[in-house]
Amino acid sequence: MNPNQVVQVRKPKLMALVLMIGAFIGLFSETALNMALTNIMEQFSISAAQVQWLTTGYLLTLGVFVPISAFLIKWFSTKKLVSAALIFSILGSLIGALAPNFEILLIARIIQALGTGLLLPLLMNVVLLIFPINKRGVVMGLMGLVITTAPAVGPTVAGIIVDLLDWSYIFWLSLALYLLLFIFGLKLIENVSTLTKPKIDIFSIFLSTIGFGTLIFSLSSLAENAFATQIVLIPLIVGILAILLFTIRQLKMPQPMLNLTVFKYPMFTLGTLHLFIGMLLILSTAILLPMYLKSSLLYSAAIAGLIMLPGSALNAVFGPVVGKLFDKLGPTRLLPIGFTLTTIGSVLFILTVKEDASFASIMLSNMVFFSGIAFIIMPAQTNGMNQLPRELYADGSAIANTLQQIAGAAGTAVAITLLMKGESNFLENNLHASIEQSVAAGTNFAFYFTLIISVIGLISSFFVKKVKV
Repeated sequence: MNPNQVVQVRKPKLMALVLMIGAFIGLFSETALNMALTNIMEQFSISAAQVQWLTTGYLLTLGVFVPISAFLIKWFSTKKLVSAALIFSILGSLIGALAPNFEILLIARIIQALGTGLLLPLLMNVVLLIFPINKRGVVMGLMGLVITTAPAVGPTVAGIIVDLLDWSYIFWLSLALYLLLFIFGLKLIENVSTLTKPKIDIFSIFLSTIGFGTLIFSLSSLAENAFATQIVLIPLIVGILAILLFTIRQLKMPQPMLNLTVFKYPMFTLGTLHLFIGMLLILSTAILLPMYLKSSLLYSAAIAGLIMLPGSALNAVFGPVVGKLFDKLGPTRLLPIGFTLTTIGSVLFILTVKEDASFASIMLSNMVFFSGIAFIIMPAQTNGMNQLPRELYADGSAIANTLQQIAGAAGTAVAITLLMKGESNFLENNLHASIEQSVAAGTNFAFYFTLIISVIGLISSFFVKKVKV
């Protein structure tokens, strides 16, 4: 079959839309609880380091499950996998809405993440199969919009819900949307994947689960433990060794669970790096700003959400525009613009994040920052995937999505770690400082991380070449 041949479906746009809405709800759920973390801490009497597991636990599950998805796509039909994904998502949302304690709430988040972990790679794989390459820019632009807007808009919507109702209604909202999608959207899904049914390699699944799971666990444990402690160091070493063994095994197998030869394609490798950096930036900011706005500036959840809304709105506006520009200009001009804007946004955050910062200054910084994100995710992802041959789409999609989840977990964990480190440094020198001052100092310190990462992204963006298909 010609690698550029499109799989014919009756309504490709509607089919892609159903998957995009499912992914949007899942990624919305990823960060929506961030605005309610302080409320959950009070209700269940837990610390900031414990409550962050509602975000990192979600990411941990995605990091473990997404690599397996490339294998599942080759074994089960598209419709069966979408059905399973929606059932997991519905069940997780229902348990979360009714959760009587923190442990049950965490289990609900893990079940939710199983649904999202199936939907994300499916979305990318299906889009690559049902749209011709000359129309991918616009469609992938909309997909990039889903990936970036959903985590960004989550805290805004959740903030209003938390103030007007209760954090459990975040789950009720997700449940209602998933049920509508299951009832009305599932009939639009058609089977498009080629089922090769490769041999099940239990050892590969074991190594993948242990490797990615312990790596994300280690990163998440950094929030309340020093790097040299056993709870951080041992899982980190185990994770790196397991991923190394997993990599060696995949390269030697005739039918690997995850085909790592995708990294022989330089633009895919560079595109995945930029995706990784993009998700680091999104998730670290998505957890830092709500905590700062509520704990330091003492805004309500709704007001904090509204401050973040224009940044999300700009990101949404630029998404489709960037998609069209990509088809005309390619990634070489767009990516440097994106990383320049996130660099400027990070500098603005460092200059403005204080205990007496104005409403407008934080809003402006966030608008500049998230405008940049719109120019990063889609061009990086599309250019990278365009270089892969058709038979590697599922593997490339699974790898890109796995690394995004690891980036999310790392971004969340590092952001919280630096926030707490910045707070303790400030309190050592200012013994009588208020909580508001220490949280502001900690947040300010953490934004140096987004600045460094943005600069790395900016430098590497100049090595990108447009893929000739």
